[in-house]
Amino acid sequence: MTTTPSLLRSAAMVACLLLASTAMAQISPTDYNASKSRIKNDYDSAKKACDSYSGNARDICVAQAKGKESVALAELEHSYQPTLKTQYKLHVAQGEATYGVAKQQCDDLSGNPKSVCVKEAKAALTTTKADATIQMKTAQTNAAANRENLELRSDAAADKRAAERKVAEQKCDALASTAKDTCMADAKAKFGKQ
Repeated sequence: MTTTPSLLRSAAMVACLLLASTAMAQISPTDYNASKSRIKNDYDSAKKACDSYSGNARDICVAQAKGKESVALAELEHSYQPTLKTQYKLHVAQGEATYGVAKQQCDDLSGNPKSVCVKEAKAALTTTKADATIQMKTAQTNAAANRENLELRSDAAADKRAAERKVAEQKCDALASTAKDTCMADAKAKFGKQ
């Protein structure tokens, strides 16, 4: 019978394998559909390979195949449409895949060790989902703050130009006729119209 620490190490190794992400470059619709078919075929092959196992070993194998498929589909979706929402879904898929495998591994245990194992797996999933939510909300907040900062900087720059123009125009008022007209035209050209 396997102990809880070794189960956690196994789950961590599975998580590392599942978390290996592909490059997140946008892909064409044709490549998207081809990749989706490839992922489905890979899942079918992996699931069929699980038939050589029996009992809980088979259940673990199937959970690994399902997890790998769901993560691959989430990675594909994020590559096809890279948004905060698809990135969130990718993180959740990774957590759920790890949880699915860990939960099946817990079935090798009984009594309190099994209960502890299941609770640890659920806690890890909850942590993953919470971290994904924080990451998405933080990115959304940062994007909104960046837009607001850009607007504030633009407004401040306009205010500075207007103030500098008023100074230049005031200096022009000390001049007479043609010199004043030339000075005012230069001020408008340099600082823009009000």
